[in-house]
Amino acid sequence: MKKTVRGKVYDTEEMVVVKKVAHGEFGDPAGYEETLYVAENGSYFLYNYGGEASPYPTEKLTSLSKAKAAAWEKENA
Repeated sequence: MKKTVRGKVYDTEEMVVVKKVAHGEFGDPAGYEETLYVAENGSYFLYNYGGEASPYPTEKLTSLSKAKAAAWEKENA
């Protein structure tokens, strides 16, 4: 996936998955997935996507600081 958000390019082909978390079962309208990525330069982003009744009915990309990425990892251990 390659997307540009607010002038910043996010390319999952060039990044490493740090952690992926699924909430709910496949096909669950309230279910969603969260994937934390890190780039070679050390920047992090969180990709969220889910069913129509989930908190993420459309794709969402969020840039994270290293500290916020670590906190997200800890919360999702």
